[in-house]
Amino acid sequence: MAPMSMDGLEDPPERLAKPTLVYPLGEPPPAGVAREIAPGVHWVRMPLPFALQWINLWLIEDGDGWTIVDTGVATETSREHWRAIFDATLNGKPVTRVICTHMHPDHMGLAGWICRKFDASLWMSRLEYVTGRMLVADTGREAPEEGVRFYRAAGWDENALDSYKVRFGGFGKAVSRIPDAYRRLSDGDVIEIGGKSWRVIVGNGHSPEHACLWQEELKLFISGDQVLPRISSNVSVFPTEPEGDPLSDWISSCKKLRAAVPNDVLVLPSHNEPFHGLHERLDHLVDGHERALERVLTRIRREPKRAIDLFVALFGRAIGPDLIGMATGEALAHLNCLIGRGLARRVLAEDGVARYEST
Repeated sequence: MAPMSMDGLEDPPERLAKPTLVYPLGEPPPAGVAREIAPGVHWVRMPLPFALQWINLWLIEDGDGWTIVDTGVATETSREHWRAIFDATLNGKPVTRVICTHMHPDHMGLAGWICRKFDASLWMSRLEYVTGRMLVADTGREAPEEGVRFYRAAGWDENALDSYKVRFGGFGKAVSRIPDAYRRLSDGDVIEIGGKSWRVIVGNGHSPEHACLWQEELKLFISGDQVLPRISSNVSVFPTEPEGDPLSDWISSCKKLRAAVPNDVLVLPSHNEPFHGLHERLDHLVDGHERALERVLTRIRREPKRAIDLFVALFGRAIGPDLIGMATGEALAHLNCLIGRGLARRVLAEDGVARYEST
């Protein structure tokens, strides 16, 4: 069952004041241009057909070839930008490896196209590769009853459910054919790229097994969607695992990254601009979610609530039809986290709608 193609919303005003982060690289490069930001490491930006309009991608010189980290959505516009970059930047050397931090279409969308173009290998964590293949396989299927039941329980009306049925299976439309073989990335692996060692650090919560890359000598940290400077990455429960607790995984991952990666790195995120201030941002993300959990708990102590009744508590504003899937998943992530902590319970009514109350 395909997730929403969203990475997150702006932090709501009720959360802690944002930390002071430093953005040292100035204006981003235009689409179709690769800008070198460290020896052999180039910053690429591609437009997205989503509310979040841009993604950062990374092109790293790698001996007799090049390594690409993340690829953009499978649109002809993105292909044209990549062709311009290949002509202007590769200096006749091929792309030999494509690394995808995770399986969302803005990261994996053109991986298959680039791999076939250059006969390059695809590198991903196992859960990201398998999950991506599974979601692409949903393309063209009718929405399953489990999904309809899941969103009805969250409080969706018939119009929202009809929209879900129409949109279901759209994941594969933004992804070029995925290679049938890949090279597995695991937490703690060390990859040599361009004569330098990049350590794989896996995070969870936003996606199943998200791979970040840390290069100690250059003080670079490719964070993917695991750490973003201005938005909180979407952490959602989906119909495939309705009782999952991705928010606990996310909070643990933030603490793990803080302990593993020093604060003096330049963070290369997938969205917004590269920044200094990794530890401050990680602390802010954890504190923000803890405060959101407190706000949700306060509301369900007053009276039982459906998942959709908690959008203002979480996001500081009402949510329109275009973002209801992402917002519902995030509301359920907070509720399931509270259930896991023994602070809430779920009560399913005869009409199939679930309400949550404090314990």
